Amino acid sequence: MNQITVPIKIGKILAMIILLIILIGMSIILGYTDTSIKLAYEAFTMFDGSNEHLIVQTVRLPRALIAASVGASLAIAGVYMQTLTKNPLASPGILGINAGASFAVVFVLTFFQVSSLDIFTWVSFLGAAVAALTVYFIGNVGRQGLTPMKLTLAGAALTALFSSFTQGILVTNEAALDEVLFWLSGSVQGRKLEILTSVFPYLAIGWVIALIFTPIMNVLAMGDDVARGLGLKVGLVKITVGILVILLAGGSVAIAGPIGFIGIVIPHIARKLIGTDHRWLVPFAGLLGGVLLLAADIGARYIVMPQEVPVGVMTAFIGTPYFIYLARKGINKG
Repeated sequence: MNQITVPIKIGKILAMIILLIILIGMSIILGYTDTSIKLAYEAFTMFDGSNEHLIVQTVRLPRALIAASVGASLAIAGVYMQTLTKNPLASPGILGINAGASFAVVFVLTFFQVSSLDIFTWVSFLGAAVAALTVYFIGNVGRQGLTPMKLTLAGAALTALFSSFTQGILVTNEAALDEVLFWLSGSVQGRKLEILTSVFPYLAIGWVIALIFTPIMNVLAMGDDVARGLGLKVGLVKITVGILVILLAGGSVAIAGPIGFIGIVIPHIARKLIGTDHRWLVPFAGLLGGVLLLAADIGARYIVMPQEVPVGVMTAFIGTPYFIYLARKGINKG
């Protein structure tokens, strides 16, 4: 792999920051209701209570910020999961974390009619944590211990199990089906800013830990034996990374539902563009994840206008061809 110099890496990160800001602006302006840059600016500087100003402030801005935050969180979680497990297929979706969080939310919504955002968030985190711990435990069973193949199979099995439970609950409860069907597809539409603010502290903690741990992940990527030889407490690092993934993935599902492919595709694209050094890879992947989810959400508004396609469908539409490309090329060589 060609070495990428530091000035080029800095330039790429700055370019990604600029692109993220541009897409946030486009997300605020574009949609079914006609708006303009001037109108959006006036909505924040000279708010008059008009329908257009209300849409900009209460619908478009929260939607843009949520898409950027969720995209970044899922991408960073994917980077850390792939490094931790030495499995290029690892992601919150593949390893059952999204399915576990989704099942927990649907279960509580159906049987307890919970509407509190705080409870909703913690339930999602709990589901993600149970799924992650279960996959890790199953993957460790056997003589060889934890291997990428066993981890992938355990994740696939748990995803199928939780998905079956979720579908079983929804089949027997039409009211719950109507309430969560759009959410289960993965969407940032109609989400209020309060949802993001209730979860944001947990996402922010995950981002900070992710940035602090980038040098440690470079060491861990060399292998557990090498990392131990260099004095790294591998067990403690893995526990911390597991908590990080639960914070980022569980928080993202609590906000927007299970959005797939961001966590598995973005890390591979980011490695090709900026290299494997986690000090650069993690922030770049986070920015790229936000960019992709914002772009997908903007596109979702126009495909069947005036209706909207859930952004989870758009990310699957974008991510599936690249995932197939990785599989055909030989993902371990990517």
